[in-house]
Amino acid sequence: MSEPKARRDKKKTAGLLRRFVTYYKPHKKLFAMDMTASLLVSVIGVVYPIITRTMLNDLIPNRNYRMVVIFGVTLLCLYFVKMLLNYFIQYQGHMMGVYMQARMRSDMFAHLETLPYSFFDTHETGKIMSRMTNDLFDISELAHHGPENIIISVLSIVISFTYLSTINIWLTLIIFACVPFLVVISWTLRQKMRKAFRDTRSAMADINASLESSVSGIRVTKAYTNSDKEQEKFEEGNKKFQTARRDSYSAMGRFHSGNTFVTDVFNVVVLIAGGFFLYNGKIRFGDYSAFIVSVNMFIGPVMTLINFMEQFENGITGFERFCEIMDAEPERDREDAVDAGTLEGHIQFKDVNYAYDEDKTVLRHVDLDIGKGKKFALVGPSGGGKTTICHLIPHFYDVISGEILLDGKEIHTLTNESLRRNIGIVQQDIYLFNDTMKENIRYGRLDATDEEIVAAAKRANIHDYIMSLPRGYDTPIGERGIRLSGGQKQRLSIARVFLKNPPILILDEATRALDNTTEILIQQALDELCVGRTTLVVAHRLSTIKNADEIAVVSDGRIIEQGTHDQLMALGGMYKELYQLQFRVQEEAAL
Repeated sequence: MSEPKARRDKKKTAGLLRRFVTYYKPHKKLFAMDMTASLLVSVIGVVYPIITRTMLNDLIPNRNYRMVVIFGVTLLCLYFVKMLLNYFIQYQGHMMGVYMQARMRSDMFAHLETLPYSFFDTHETGKIMSRMTNDLFDISELAHHGPENIIISVLSIVISFTYLSTINIWLTLIIFACVPFLVVISWTLRQKMRKAFRDTRSAMADINASLESSVSGIRVTKAYTNSDKEQEKFEEGNKKFQTARRDSYSAMGRFHSGNTFVTDVFNVVVLIAGGFFLYNGKIRFGDYSAFIVSVNMFIGPVMTLINFMEQFENGITGFERFCEIMDAEPERDREDAVDAGTLEGHIQFKDVNYAYDEDKTVLRHVDLDIGKGKKFALVGPSGGGKTTICHLIPHFYDVISGEILLDGKEIHTLTNESLRRNIGIVQQDIYLFNDTMKENIRYGRLDATDEEIVAAAKRANIHDYIMSLPRGYDTPIGERGIRLSGGQKQRLSIARVFLKNPPILILDEATRALDNTTEILIQQALDELCVGRTTLVVAHRLSTIKNADEIAVVSDGRIIEQGTHDQLMALGGMYKELYQLQFRVQEEAAL
């Protein structure tokens, strides 16, 4: 028999709270000081009704004005201390939340760096950013106010209940009897509010993802005059957010209005019950007045705990989404994995099968043998599996069956870091960081000297252009290299690989998006880059790989033809068809 959902949710929340508490450990001293300050503020809050009662019952009737002044000055001094304590709570208490938020953000970023390619295939950047910013902010607020609200409110309730009991135990019990109504209402509305807040966060993440996509593609949008389409897509997400917010505020409204009604009933009960007690001589007028003043000291912490539900739902929902990222399975080396050292570059695929998911098989029974220092080309229709083959070599994905070997070593037996250290990749879609020319090249090897960076740039035919810039190698390139042309971006990425100097090179349609003149310049740099390395080339222009040591035609996840250019032309299959079609298109374009 399955466990009831309510019990599962309770266990889940308890588990989340245990994980949440671990982030307090580095800040135990600050936490203790914050709690002590909050406790003192609560204790000072009790002083006012005590002094009020004493004045009404004793000092004023007995005309003891000297003590009235002393009590007033004492109260003023205590309020000054309370002001200092509140400053500490608001400043240092919030900073404790910020420290915890920063730690969580660091943990999340570090974990994201360990996650496999497949995670980012299914998680949008904007949604990840939303979890790292919006969610963690609410978590930091919970980190500060949560313990303070719970611990201090509970203590305040105990202190106020005890004090009210000394005034009149029966009137106090009547007030206390109303508390269960608050608890029932809060518990009933809590579940709806939690779901509403979770939906709101999901909608906010969708907006962030849409915004990130639209801003990144703003130049394409302008080029195709499709701003109305982008506005339509954004408004779709915006309406979902409005609906989610409407539901959450509706739930919150029911929550607060119901609780406020019960607290208003408290005051009516105190007024009526206290009036009867006063009429029957069960309580003095001074005590009755003090009770009315003091009852808020009891109701206030109760309301604080109830209202805390909203913040708790915000924070715990954010922490739950944070944990979803943190619980995503990272890439792991096998326990027996060893450092690859420096590989020579012999690549073998043995009956490799791969699928991105159960319904989409991408590679079927692929066998390849690429000798050390050889240039091997992959050609074929788009979507046939060429790029997937390239991604399997650095172990970005795990094969379903079969083996991939480098120098006779199965890649699972090598650590990912040491494996990828031996592989350089130049892709069609170049990613450059919003940094300087120098630092983008240095990304190929972080310990490289400036002289080595210049040497790599010269070999990539980008040095002269860099030196023509006012700030040379210290020139910022803009977000994703927006200030550079396609050819300049490509040459920067080639310079990175020259600096890395790996024995294995993967060129995944590295010149596809370039014009003919730029492609010739890039091809010269690539030809030099290939010297002395095992090179796997995914090519769209077959004329560029005619001199490859071997060519494989990939279609529908299979190797359907393999051989040299001359052998494949003589075979008269798909390669010849592709080559002749491309040659004919080039001739027509030249006319």
